[in-house]
Amino acid sequence: MFGRNKSDSSQVLSDMKAKHQRYEALVKAFHADIYRYAYWLIKDQSIAEDVVQETFLRAWRSLDALNDEKAAKSWLITILRRENARRFERKQFDTVDIDDVHIQDDTQQADGDLRDRELRRLLGGLSVEYREPLILQLIFGFSGEEIANQLGLNKNTVMTRLFRARNQLKDSLEKQSEQRGRVNG
Repeated sequence: MFGRNKSDSSQVLSDMKAKHQRYEALVKAFHADIYRYAYWLIKDQSIAEDVVQETFLRAWRSLDALNDEKAAKSWLITILRRENARRFERKQFDTVDIDDVHIQDDTQQADGDLRDRELRRLLGGLSVEYREPLILQLIFGFSGEEIANQLGLNKNTVMTRLFRARNQLKDSLEKQSEQRGRVNG
């Protein structure tokens, strides 16, 4: 009568079930990696969780646009990066006079934490053009070609940036060791 018969309804339900299963598999396979990247990018657990949740919500809405399952991780990272950028479009930051801010570092714990923080600091000291490809390679294990596709760059450019990023980190670590040797020796 109104355009749908029993066969059409069962097909719609079957399609929805298939979409749901595909989405569940996507979340199960990539949630941990996507959260880890979001946390590295944002450095705040609750905001990272919110951005990941929005990322997967957008992924659900546009799941039909994902044609190649092999590209799912890159697709999710792109959604995450855009969702993170949207946070700053919406947000108006309060400004504070830097002379009025007193920061105390209470996070000095184990040597492992110190090394992790030092490595993060050194990574943070790299320019974005070197840092981002290196993080995509280290955290997600992307190949040079995958990073090139993700960032919209030539593969040779990505490989050069990875090489330079590693060399800059190596130089920084060597300088740091020399300085410690002089202070301790």
